[in-house]
This record gives sequence, C-alpha cells and structure tokens, in this order.
Amino acid sequence: MAEIKNYTLNFGPQHPAAHGVLRLVLELDGEVVERADPHIGLLHRGTEKLAENRTFLQTVPYMDRLDYMSMMQNEHAYCMAVEKLLGVEVPIRAQYIRVMFDEITRILNHLLWLGTHGLDVGAMTMFLYTFREREDLMDVYEAVCGARVHAAYYRPGGVYRDLPDTMPKYEVNKYKSAAECKRLNANREGTMLDFIEDFTNRFPKYVDDYETLLTENRIWKQRTVGIGVVDADRAKQLGFTGPMLRGSGVVWDLRKHQPYEVYDRMDFEIPVGKNGDCYDRYLCRMEEFRQSNRIIKQCVDWLKANPGPVITGDHKVAPPSRSAMKNNMEELIHHFKLFTEGMHVPAGEAYAAIEHSKGEFGVYLISDGANKPYRMKLRAPGFSHLAAMDEMSRGLMIADVVAIIGTMDIVFGDIDR
Repeated sequence: MAEIKNYTLNFGPQHPAAHGVLRLVLELDGEVVERADPHIGLLHRGTEKLAENRTFLQTVPYMDRLDYMSMMQNEHAYCMAVEKLLGVEVPIRAQYIRVMFDEITRILNHLLWLGTHGLDVGAMTMFLYTFREREDLMDVYEAVCGARVHAAYYRPGGVYRDLPDTMPKYEVNKYKSAAECKRLNANREGTMLDFIEDFTNRFPKYVDDYETLLTENRIWKQRTVGIGVVDADRAKQLGFTGPMLRGSGVVWDLRKHQPYEVYDRMDFEIPVGKNGDCYDRYLCRMEEFRQSNRIIKQCVDWLKANPGPVITGDHKVAPPSRSAMKNNMEELIHHFKLFTEGMHVPAGEAYAAIEHSKGEFGVYLISDGANKPYRMKLRAPGFSHLAAMDEMSRGLMIADVVAIIGTMDIVFGDIDR
C-alpha cells in the first residue's frame, strides 16, 4: 500500500488573499495545515539603506511607502526620531494636527482591513461600504497635501502647512447634474475642519452598520471564533503589539502608557479582548473606530479655537515662508542650504515609537553629525505578527489560513522594507 505523504502548496504570491507579495508555503495533510512557512522579501526595496544617502528631509516620503495603508503614521515616527536628535520643540498646533491625522489614518487603515478581511472570508458587501468612507478621508488627505496616498505632510519640526480653509468640490459634468453636485457638496461648503467634523458626526452610524452586517452574523462567527488563538503570555513572547496584543487581553497602548504629542490630553478608551482569537481582534478594531473618532472630534474642537504656527521657527530645520524667502537674503540662504545640503543633526542615537494602526512602529536613528542618517532601523509591527503564522495556523484548515492573514492586517511595505 502506498504511504501517504504530506503535500506542499504555494499559497500566494498571486493569491488575492495573500495581500500583495506573501508567498506562504503550506505543508498539508489533506486540507489540514501541518506547517506554514512564510517567504518574505518580495517587496524589499532597501529603505533603511537608501536613507543613508538621502538627507533627513528627503527620507520623509520613503516613510509613506513602508506601510502604505498608514502613511502619515510612518512619517510621524520618523519625524519624532529626528526631532529627538535635534532637540526641536514642535508647536502645539502642529502636535494636534499630527494626532488628528494619526487617527484619521488609523480609521483609513482599519477601513481597508475590514473591507479586505471581510472579502477574504466571503463578506463582499463590507468592501463596498468601507471604501465609501475611505473616499471622504482620502479627500481630506488630498486637501491638506495634494496627494491621496503618499502624503509627505509631516516634517521634522511640525507639519508642511496649516489646514486649508476650503474643501475641493464636485463639479457639474455629463455624469453629475447640478442637483446631484449640490447634494454632494453640502458638507464641503465650510473649512476642512468643518468637513472632518461632519464626518465624525456621521461615522458612528456607519460603524453600527458594519456591526449589524458582521458582529452577530453566524457565518462570520463560524469563520473567526476560536481561529488563530494566542493567549496573553504567548502574545507577549511573540512580540505582538497593537490590536494583535490587545485582542489577547493585554492592556498595552503607547498612546496611554508612553504618551507622545498631545495624547495625554485626549479622552479615549483602550479596547481589549479576552480570547485572543480572530473574532476578538475584530471586535477590538471595531471599537478602535469609535475611539479614534472621539479623538478626532477633540482635536477638531481644539484646532478651531486655537490658531498658531504649525512648524518650528528654527530655519536650520524648517524653511522660512515663501514671502520672507523672496524679500530677504538671509532667509534665501537658509532656504537654499536646507534644500541642497539639508539640516545637520547632532551626533547621537534616538528611538521613537508610535502606536501605529497595526502595533508599535519604531524608528531607530543614529546620526554622526552629518546631513544624512548614519544608520536607520525600522521596527515593523507586522514582522513579528507574520513570524507567528506557523504557530497560529497549525492544525487548522486552508480556509482558516486566509482568516488568520486577514486578522494580522498584514501589509508588506513595512515587513520587507
């Protein structure tokens, strides 16, 4: 009688549920996973090495392309590391803008996660709903910096510019009538902060809609309850952070436990799971939608009441205004030196970490006093999560592997770096 051998299956990189460029080599016994071996590096672009021959300012746009679902958060950690080395004070208004955009980015990230995780597991409608909301927030990104994805909005010392007074509006064309445009532009008549405030008022209702579709849906629960269970101690040992750690019942959030910028002034809760399975992690992220919404509301109220500078006045770090640069020789020289040679950062080392949508995203910088980093190391949250793929999927079915990849919220930009 022929002996039964395990057979090996390549899951990805072409598979739509592999989220980009994951090649997962599965050893199967029938349909049960005996071993899962993630092969990474297919999106490696050498970001850490490239930073060594770019000025500190030129590296900012590379950060957007790491975790390309949480663009401004990556920039934030990098700018904080540079500011630590420089010893620069960030104006309070810029700190509020950063916190607001960090949370807008968290909602953007979780919307994409929810849509694709639903799609992977078979809930098609979720994808259509979440992308409807992403559109509004993408418009906010575009209004503030001109780009819908790769923002490059944060700068060492603050943010690139203040929030605009107007929002882009829909125009009449052969597809949209004047009446339709009037309806679509109703919440775009005021400033950008008015538009964001309108979004925060509408958003909780949308989250309730998502919950109606999924939370008590029996198929969704059959696919996520008890799948990919990691207990609290093991989650810590595996280096989990963010919703992956909190889903296992560990109360750890850098925004509360190591507050940066103005998070210590914000009123919000940390959602924590109990069972450490895909379902609990889903519930944690759903509650994060509501908490991020609360933070954005608080930032909008403060920003409306408190105008002020949004970038440091130190012209060795931040460029002077255009008008000053065109009327004054000294400002012109500062401007020229900053964009050709770049700022010189004092020798030393710094690590800055933020509570990224996926966990702890850290940037470790070493400076030797030159205008470029001597070394840069990125701490990607998804990297440790993917390392646990084998442990989490052993003994489950192929279909559950898809649910586990979904629950990890994996993006390869920052894993492969």
